Amino acid sequence: MLQTLTIALSKGRIFKESLPLLKAADIVPVDDPDTSRKLILDTNQTNIKLVIIRAADVPTYVRFGAADLGIVGKDVLMEFEGDGLYELVDLKIARCRMMVAEPETLAKNDDLGRWSRLRIATKYVNIARRFFSAKGIQTEIIKLYGSMELAPLAGLSDRIVDLVDTGNTLRANKLVEVEHIADISSRLVANTASMRMKHQIVKDVVKQIEQAVG
Repeated sequence: MLQTLTIALSKGRIFKESLPLLKAADIVPVDDPDTSRKLILDTNQTNIKLVIIRAADVPTYVRFGAADLGIVGKDVLMEFEGDGLYELVDLKIARCRMMVAEPETLAKNDDLGRWSRLRIATKYVNIARRFFSAKGIQTEIIKLYGSMELAPLAGLSDRIVDLVDTGNTLRANKLVEVEHIADISSRLVANTASMRMKHQIVKDVVKQIEQAVG
């Protein structure tokens, strides 16, 4: 009996950059994901489906077995709290970096070695807390969901923790990067039970994707 496989991923940059890797594994969506309103996409492989969800939900879907595999940013995995999934492959796509940033005016005379108590705006609460705790720095973490650069400008926070790609948005808002937390790229993850119960199909897909990554 042909086993089914479900792969969870999110629309946007990760999905677009995943398409060549999926194609290398002979997995091509039948519908155009840019125009289709379907949340479960059929592929050219009748036993393989793509589930389109929010990036932050990918680890949860994989952990609880609603998806066998998932493609998700390392930032989401670092923020995620829970077990039940394996991180298999660094796909080397959707690359960026997790940074601490602050206003240019503050950075001119800032001494990172004297940081003691900071007010940080971020959507990456767990990452920020662990990072500053490891340095022995007390923080007040303010969780936001968007427009992180606005927080220091409006006086909501001293600094932000966020993903940075080109840095153009930071510069446009007169913010500068001051501390590097982690380099980020997308990873292929798998449900632990699926690794056992659907070993062959998971192994075959992972191998094809690994070869495409090079």
